[in-house]
This record gives sequence, structure tokens and C-alpha cells, in this order.
Amino acid sequence: MIFPRQCKEVGHASTRPCGEKVYFLSRYLVHETGEGPELLEVLPEEEEGGLMRSVREVRVLAAPGEVTVHREKVQIHDRALLVRLAMESGTRCTIFTGLDEHMTFVMDPDIREFQTVHVYDITPPRPSLSAAIRELEAAGLFGDLDVVFAHSLRDISSLGADIYPCRAAGFARTLDADPLRGGETVAGCMTGAMLARECYGDDFGMVEICPLKMVRAEPFIARCCRKEREGIGVYDGKFGAVVHWGASPSQISRAVCSLLEQWRELA
Repeated sequence: MIFPRQCKEVGHASTRPCGEKVYFLSRYLVHETGEGPELLEVLPEEEEGGLMRSVREVRVLAAPGEVTVHREKVQIHDRALLVRLAMESGTRCTIFTGLDEHMTFVMDPDIREFQTVHVYDITPPRPSLSAAIRELEAAGLFGDLDVVFAHSLRDISSLGADIYPCRAAGFARTLDADPLRGGETVAGCMTGAMLARECYGDDFGMVEICPLKMVRAEPFIARCCRKEREGIGVYDGKFGAVVHWGASPSQISRAVCSLLEQWRELA
């Protein structure tokens, strides 16, 4: 797969205001032909000074007919999205225009070259970890990490419990607002079980809902309400990151970056 790291490496060769010269940072040119666009790789003369330089070498990477121009503007820093769109195009090379009019391309796309991070979260209410990662990814914040996310969400409303953790999720009976009468099944985690025992004794059953208990693959990121579990490490034999239940988008972003850095150091 060829996917330039920086859009400044990609130029458009529709016109030639400086003759046969190219911008000194250019490595790829989209060149319009009578049969459609082609993609060229160029090597400017290193010995020359100035912004515009002679071309030392040029070769065709994708010929007309092998190139698709994506018609809609995209967030070109969302690299995983661009690879997926390029895979859907049906041609070897797909050219994209960014929201800011910068241009890039993906050639011979292969999403398998990206690292998968497994995300574990629950709903309702809003799965804030999973949702934040989707939003940060769409904004292009993870673009330079070459990462894709596999989201595993558990709908706890399907558990059929009598008591759920809190009113925020819209449940009728919850630990934060209703007393236990005895014999109920409580959907909760270690913290919920501790609260129930301190207030009502042991006459209840538990259905575990902690996202950390859902982990099946690594590297992973999951939410947990236990402060002491925050950080990056090995949990039940799987390497991953744990963020607190109320982690902010910036904290989640830092956790993803640190997780990938440490995971790649282990490889």
C-alpha cells in the first residue's frame, strides 16, 4: 500500500506554470490525461536550489483506468476511513480531496496493515468510551497512528435484571435510588456488589457488567469505575488500557496513543 504521510508530498499536474519543474517537496503528481487521471511518482533534482526544481526521474504508478477520484470531500486525516473507501472503489488507486482542499491518495489499499485496537464498553446510557473514540477518529486525531478500532458493546438492558446501576440509563429500579427488598438480581460490578452488601446484606444475585470482564482480544481499551485499575498493563492475560468511567476525550486520546506505543515496543 502507498499512502503518503503528508499531503504536501502530493501535487496536481494539470497545468505547468513553471514548465517541467515541480515543487521541491513533491513526490507524487496527479496528472490529467485524455483518458483520465494517472498517478506519477517524481524525484526532483536534489542538487538544485529554489522551490521549483527539475525532475530527475518520473514513473507511472497508476495508469488511466486504474484511478478513481472520490467525488466527496473527506477528512483526509482519518486514514483508516480513506483506506476503507479506497478498498470500495474497485481500482488500484483512489484520489481524495480534503475538507481544506488538500489532496492525497491511497494505492493498493490494505486495511490489514493497520493495528486493530479492541474497544469494550456497555450501553445504556451512552457508551462514552466507544462514542468518544469514534468521534476522535472521525476528526482525524488518530490518523498518524495507523489504527482501526473493533467495538464490542454490551446492551445491559437485555440481561433481565431486577436492579440496574443508575437512573441515568433510564431503568425503573436502580441501586442509586431504590432499596433492595431481598432476592433481587442486580446488574452490576465489583463496586455495585460492595454497595449492595454494605447497605442490604447478601440476599441478592449479581450479573457482572464490567467491560473489563468482556475482554477477549488484545490490545484493548475498556472502561472501569475502579480508580486503581486505570492505566496500561496486563489484565487477565490481555494487554490493554483501562480508562475511568468518566474519562474525558483528551484522556482517552492519550490512553490510545500510549497503548499503541507500548504495544509496538513489545512486538
